[in-house]
Amino acid sequence: MKVNQFERFEFQPFIIDAIKEMGFQEPTEIQERIIPVVLKGESAIGQSQTGTGKTLAYVLPILEKIDPKRQEVQAVITAPTRELANQIYHQILKMTEQCSEENKIMTRCYIGGTDKQRTIEKLKVQPQVVVGTPGRIKDLMEDQALFIHTAKTLVVDEADMMLDMGFIEDVDKVASKMPANLQILVFSATIPEKLKPFLKKYMENPKFIQIDSRNLAAVNIQHYLLPSRHKNKKAIVHDALLTFNPYLAIVFTNTKKMAEDVAYYLIGKGMKVGRVHGDLSPRERKKMMKQIQDLEYQYIVATDLAARGIDIEGVSHIINYELPTDLDFYIHRVGRTARAGNSGIALTVYESSDEDALNRLEKMGIQFKHVDLKKDEGFVELDERNKRKNRKKQEDETDKVAKTMIRKPTKVKPGYKKKMQWEMDKIKKRQRRINKKK
Repeated sequence: MKVNQFERFEFQPFIIDAIKEMGFQEPTEIQERIIPVVLKGESAIGQSQTGTGKTLAYVLPILEKIDPKRQEVQAVITAPTRELANQIYHQILKMTEQCSEENKIMTRCYIGGTDKQRTIEKLKVQPQVVVGTPGRIKDLMEDQALFIHTAKTLVVDEADMMLDMGFIEDVDKVASKMPANLQILVFSATIPEKLKPFLKKYMENPKFIQIDSRNLAAVNIQHYLLPSRHKNKKAIVHDALLTFNPYLAIVFTNTKKMAEDVAYYLIGKGMKVGRVHGDLSPRERKKMMKQIQDLEYQYIVATDLAARGIDIEGVSHIINYELPTDLDFYIHRVGRTARAGNSGIALTVYESSDEDALNRLEKMGIQFKHVDLKKDEGFVELDERNKRKNRKKQEDETDKVAKTMIRKPTKVKPGYKKKMQWEMDKIKKRQRRINKKK
C-alpha cells in the first residue's frame, strides 16, 4: 500500500484522515517548505502563484496546533474577498469533520454582506479559528464582540491583492490588537514596495520562501496562441468555445466593461454565460457563485477577480480575450485550470501589438503552440509565430559565415566581386540545405 507522504509531518490522526479523504498523496513544494516553519511557530513570507497549494500549507499546521480545550480565538486568517474567505473556511470544515466529538475545533467565517447583529449575538462563545475579510473582523473586534488578543497566529492571504483593494490598513488594525510575539504568515504572488512597511512593522527576520513561477504554468496545461488577424475577437472566442465544447470555460478580460461586452455578445449568440467581476453587488455575486457551483453555466466571462479571489472547480479551458497588463496574472488565470492533477487548455487570442508580452511569457517558461481555427477542421497547427523573423536572423548569420570563408585576393583582378558573390552564394546554398535537414 502506498504511504501517504504527509505522514512525515506527524500530524494528528484526524488531519491525516482528512488529507486521505481529499485524495492528496504528497505535499506540493510550498507545503513541503512552509509546514515545518509554521509548526515551529516561526513567521514566514510565502511568495507563490495561484494553484500551488498554499491554503493547505498554512491550514494543516494551524489545525495541528489548535488546543480544542481552550474556547478562545487561537488563529486568525484574513483574505481580500468574501469568496476566498468562504473557500478557506469550507476547506477547514472539510478537515475538521474528522475530529472526534470531544476534540471538535470551532471555526467561524466573518465577511461583509451578512447580518452583523446576528453574528455578534452568536459570539458569546468565541471560535478557535477565525476566517474572514479584514474589514468585518476589525468591526467585530472594535465592537468588542470578537476577542482576537488571545490569538497566536495571523495569516494574511493574497497580501498584494489586499494592498490593491485598500484593505492593508484594516489588517494593520487587526494585527495591532494581537500579542507582541505573534506568528505572522503572509502569502503573496508578488511583494510590492508599498507592502514592505507593513511587513517590517510586524515581522522580525521572517523566513522567506519563494516558489519559482516558471515551473507552475506548464504543468498539465497546453498553451495555445491564436492570431486575431484584425477579425472580430468576440466572434473568434465564440467559435473557439463551440469547438472546445468545454466542461467549464472562463474567458478573461482586463476590464469590467469588456467583460460585460463579451458576455452580452455570447448571450446574443444563444450561450448561457455567467459573469464574475467587481461591479456585481454582493447578492449578485453570491447568487452567481452558487449557479456556477451548481453547474448552471458552461461558460463564464470574468475579470482578474476570478483569477485570484475566487476558486471555481472543474475549469477545463481558459481563454484570454486579451493579455493581462501585469503578466504575472497570466499565471494566475491559467492556474484556474489543470488543478488537483487534472489537465487543461489555455488559449490566448493575440494581436500584433502583443508580441513583446508573448516574448516575455516565453522567457518565463511558457511554451506556446501556434494555431489557427478553420471552419470545418477546428484547430490546426501553424508555423511558429516568429518564423519569418528567425529565418531573416538565420540568413544574416549565414551571410556572416560565408564572408569569413571567402578570402579577398591579394591582387584584385577584373570581375573579382562577381566571383566572390558566386562563391558566397554556393556556401549559403549549402548552409541552407544543412539547416533544412536539421
